[in-house]
Amino acid sequence: MMNIKQTNKLFTFFSLYIAQSVPMSLFSTLLPVLMRQGNFSLSTIGLLQLMKLPWILKIFWAPLVDRKTSELSTYKRWIFSSEMVYAVLILLVAFLDLKTNFYTIFALIILSFIASATQDIATDALTALSFNRRERGVANSMQSMGSFAGAVVGGGLLLLHYKFIGWSNLMISVSFFVMLALVPLFFYKDKKFTPRQGHAPIRMKDLWLFFHQKGVGRQLVFLILCYSGLIGILAMVKPYMVDLGYKTGEIGVIFGIFGSLCGCLFSFVGGYVIRSVGRYYSRILFACLVLATTLLFYFLSLSTPGKLMLYVAIFCLWASYGLSSVLVNTVAMDFLRDGREGTDFTLQTVITHLSSMIIAVFSGKLADCLGYSGLFLIECGLAVSSLIFILVSFKKTSHHE
Repeated sequence: MMNIKQTNKLFTFFSLYIAQSVPMSLFSTLLPVLMRQGNFSLSTIGLLQLMKLPWILKIFWAPLVDRKTSELSTYKRWIFSSEMVYAVLILLVAFLDLKTNFYTIFALIILSFIASATQDIATDALTALSFNRRERGVANSMQSMGSFAGAVVGGGLLLLHYKFIGWSNLMISVSFFVMLALVPLFFYKDKKFTPRQGHAPIRMKDLWLFFHQKGVGRQLVFLILCYSGLIGILAMVKPYMVDLGYKTGEIGVIFGIFGSLCGCLFSFVGGYVIRSVGRYYSRILFACLVLATTLLFYFLSLSTPGKLMLYVAIFCLWASYGLSSVLVNTVAMDFLRDGREGTDFTLQTVITHLSSMIIAVFSGKLADCLGYSGLFLIECGLAVSSLIFILVSFKKTSHHE
């Protein structure tokens, strides 16, 4: 059983990750729905994934964050300042009209994601330093749970309220929520936290030195393949539901609330599964679940699925994604060099974000050309590739397992 201090510690990190996730989930869920209802092509909707580009480019300023942080107070300063910028930029969006100022809003969203990505660098490094290797599975559960809980709020509850409160009030609410989520960090203290001292200055060349670690090659391939069978489905399932005749509110309930709650729940479960059976068996188990999910979506796309079957598919999709996200975050922390925690974790997450963004962008084009069934079949192939790679490349006795 966890004591009160440990519970408060986990809740603090949960709050930081949910603060990042709510606005991103809202924008990535609401905008595709509004654009599809406005008869935008699937190819154009797929290009919306480019707004996550700051989460790819953040690797170039991650060494700066590592270089300027050592004590708990410096981490808190970076997190507070970047998250406040995040909130202010979202607040500015509230005073612009979506139809007439779309490109300005899009630019402000990208700037806000730069601030959020900076917060993420400092938060990930602080997470790695605050928990030992055995505790990281549970800590990474809080990381993923915060992201999925943010999806429940941003992609579900707020999406439902959009019709009633409108664009401006919705953005003001999101901005306020981001600031409120920082309150636990204000009171957070950790007497056991040991400041980093005596390390060589962190420079851009540290990015290249990361690749000199033993076993890092297969680790990077795993990071690329792990989500590959899910991302195209996640990117296109909302337009898919629009084409099936579902309204904005229904999509918010099924995908945003129900789906994200499943992701949140299985993120919690995932940490304990990894702790119980280890990283090796978790890789195999989770990859099999991803493959089963892609096959389910493929067969559903061959006809018009009923609402019950759609719920089952969404459950499998988010459960697989939740489990995989905890695994990715956990194994990424196995490849952190002392004093380079933020840089190394960011580098690995950038690889997953970049590969996911490429798949998501092209998923719209593939769906336009091949239909949803063609896209989902390709996702099946990617899931098979991921499972085969794990079975061939990883052994239970390997160094980082």
